[in-house]
Amino acid sequence: TLSGEPSSATAVAAAAVSIISGWATSVVATDLIAGWWKSDRLFCVAVAFLAMVFALATICGVISLLLRRSVGRYLIVAGAVIALLTYGGVFIAGARVAWIVHLLPLLPISSVVLVLLPRTQEWLLDD
Repeated sequence: TLSGEPSSATAVAAAAVSIISGWATSVVATDLIAGWWKSDRLFCVAVAFLAMVFALATICGVISLLLRRSVGRYLIVAGAVIALLTYGGVFIAGARVAWIVHLLPLLPISSVVLVLLPRTQEWLLDD
């Protein structure tokens, strides 16, 4: 802002992108589990575990970030890393997915970039 006070814009953007990323990753994980359950249950259990940990980290991260707690940044980063592992599993497994799924990893990457920007940190530290 013009007054020199830290803005919440990057933190709010990080939270919004993390929520959208969470939804997209959960949809992909659910689709994978539904499609592969009969042929590879171990893979499905692994995807479900990653999705659960991702969801917990992301939800707690978004709430913490909006409550101006620095730990929220790290939880969002952890959730994004887990989301990227999930997408990696999708691509390594050779699952047939819609073309848009190949672009979805940009969401967790964007979350990380936004949450690690200095402006986000400044807003968290501003009392």
